[in-house]
Amino acid sequence: MQNKPKRMGGRAGVGNRVREMLPELQIVRPNDMHVHFREGAMLQSVVPYTARQFCRAVVMPNTKIPITTTDIAKKYKQEIMNCVPEGATFDPLMMIYLNSSSNPDDIAQGFNDGVIFGAKLYPANATTNSQYGVSDISEISDVLSVMEQIGMPLSIHGESVDKNVDIFDREAVFIEKTLTKILNDYPNLRVTMEHITTVQAVEFLKSGGDKLGATITPQHLMYNRNDMLVGGIRPHYYCLPILKREEHRLALRELATSGFKRVFLGTDSAPHSIDNKECACGCAGVFSSINALEFYAQVFDEENALDKLEDFTTNNSNSFHMLKPSDEFVQLIKSGNIVPKTISVPDKGQLLPLCSGEIIPWRADYELNQKCVHP
Repeated sequence: MQNKPKRMGGRAGVGNRVREMLPELQIVRPNDMHVHFREGAMLQSVVPYTARQFCRAVVMPNTKIPITTTDIAKKYKQEIMNCVPEGATFDPLMMIYLNSSSNPDDIAQGFNDGVIFGAKLYPANATTNSQYGVSDISEISDVLSVMEQIGMPLSIHGESVDKNVDIFDREAVFIEKTLTKILNDYPNLRVTMEHITTVQAVEFLKSGGDKLGATITPQHLMYNRNDMLVGGIRPHYYCLPILKREEHRLALRELATSGFKRVFLGTDSAPHSIDNKECACGCAGVFSSINALEFYAQVFDEENALDKLEDFTTNNSNSFHMLKPSDEFVQLIKSGNIVPKTISVPDKGQLLPLCSGEIIPWRADYELNQKCVHP
């Protein structure tokens, strides 16, 4: 039976009816508040997948030559826009990579001119291309003070890099020893805890004020560390922060699907070639952008919370970051969808997407420019 698509978002009590009666739903075109595009051929290959799903995306600055100034950010944005498919409406939100040489005047000017959306804090050596990051928060105190004054948001890769801290405890230790201090020292700074993975992060977010938000990736909602390690190592599930115990995954799912207003979609899609994943020292990162929205729809459907999907994918991040909603929608259809086994990247080999070759329940119709009218 064909059912007319209906708009979803924030309507309590309709989950069962959606599951039973509506094989289709529409949501305002969402935001990806955390994505990696890389450079060169990789950038050219992956940008179209994000641009077809999302109206905007917060672009991570940890390229091989990091995005540390307004001028570099401006050039990188143009490289991204050159890869956006014709007819797609897409706005990359550029981030500055903070380090000990960050210039607060340049950053403030870039933000005020609309070139820069926010700044990214990488603890030095926490993840891919983070060797130029921050070893001591005092190194960037002048920058954080200026950001607080002008209302510029800060995104944080929240993991301790202390070699004595177990990899599964790095997020919790960072929250206790570093993030708490940042929030106390800069109480008016708008902060996003990126790709949260633990019960501790969930509880900290809930107890925080209205200037503290968080993103959650599809892989941390779908998998736990057993999926990565039991029965053989699965390197394409390896990301940072690393997958955690089942209790943490369940806490994330409960938070994401609860309607809580300060948590939102951030894929952290991070492409690496198969050769760079399946090797003696494989890279951290999950490539999910090709079917990201369908993965989130699957999770919300499983939790009987499709009525909360648009809040998580769109409304919450718009509200937290004062962004204008898109005037387009995306239609999701529960009809089955085969994820490609691999994606070819010229001169780089192959990418293995999340759920490579699997049939997933939801399919998104990416015939964009379908207009919707906001009340």
